Amino acid sequence: MIRTFILALGLLTGLSVQPAQAQDLSVLARVDPERSQVSEGWFGATTLNIGLSQGVPFRVFLLDDPARLVVDFKEADWTGIRPEMILAEPGRINAVRFGAFRTGWSRLVADLTEPMIPEEIAMPIDEASGTAQLEIVLQKADAATFAAAAGAPVDPTWAAALTSAPQATMPEDDRFVVALDPGHGGIDPGAERDEVAEKDLMLSFARSLRDMLLRNDVDVVMTRDEDVFVALETRVALAHQARADIFISIHADSLSQGGARGATVYTLSKEASDAATAHLAARHNRADIIAGADLTGSDDEVAGVLLDLARQETEPRSKSLARILIEGMAEVGGPMNARPKRQAGFSVLKSADIPSVLVEVGFLSSDRDLKNLRDPVWRSVMVGAMADAILRWRDQDATRAPLVRQ
Repeated sequence: MIRTFILALGLLTGLSVQPAQAQDLSVLARVDPERSQVSEGWFGATTLNIGLSQGVPFRVFLLDDPARLVVDFKEADWTGIRPEMILAEPGRINAVRFGAFRTGWSRLVADLTEPMIPEEIAMPIDEASGTAQLEIVLQKADAATFAAAAGAPVDPTWAAALTSAPQATMPEDDRFVVALDPGHGGIDPGAERDEVAEKDLMLSFARSLRDMLLRNDVDVVMTRDEDVFVALETRVALAHQARADIFISIHADSLSQGGARGATVYTLSKEASDAATAHLAARHNRADIIAGADLTGSDDEVAGVLLDLARQETEPRSKSLARILIEGMAEVGGPMNARPKRQAGFSVLKSADIPSVLVEVGFLSSDRDLKNLRDPVWRSVMVGAMADAILRWRDQDATRAPLVRQ
């Protein structure tokens, strides 16, 4: 009952028409940081306020394990807003993040340090200015009550907009297809440093690599071609849908441990090759949690089966792809990591039948790598090296294929 109440109230207040009769709710609403904050009250109450330039449709729900409050907005612009503008210091809400979730939709996710459920949800709209104020008052609750209230709501109207996956273009013949996966996106920015976001760098890098491959008569499918969030499972599904021959996930993370500098290529393994790689894989695999995905239906046993299948024919082909990519990038000067070939249980590499690698083209935590990643000339050279390596792998794999299948 609580879960239904939260969803229904969110929809009704989000579409309230007191002053909205004079508004076009399809117009982008800007978030006002001056009217947006988290405040702690008496008796365990916590209030989240989000100021908007106009009223927009929205929905509110809770997710458990870990405990999170999620708010989806129709056409809300978070440009220029930083988390510290809303959350001055951690409390019962200890972190907030926000950004694009799907085209036309944005999402705010608040991490809760203890169980709390919405006691009041409202979006009053000022009749004079047309501005709106979303106010969510959270009250302490016991774990059982929170668990009963948690779960992504099932609503066909919202589900169609928020959970529908982009459709990959099917190849017309037996052409070689490469799936490029620009890391992160939308609400999940990935690593950030000096106003540089990993999600933006990697989208630009992947687009350049796509263009180079297309010029070499290679078909390419992108898991995302704009600044939107794509779930880890969906990224792999898109590669399967396009009948991709290989899957390459492209990143530039920030990691303070393990000598994180220089290009590194990762393949799938149950056991990480080192502690730093294990830490990196754990962060990557939390992308869906970061973006407010409901993982209650995930099945670790299925993931284990996929890992076992991947070790049959696909694993040596993935390792061969990693080796050739490393050789190609090293030939143009890299720079490469001291141990450029590593392995761990990255979720996006768990396809059983598509050779898959994850490439860190550099690390934003390294001054040298950051300088390179910002340099369009360096990026162009690295893109060319990766494209050449992919073509080299394609030809070598085609030569080995008859022997493998005997």
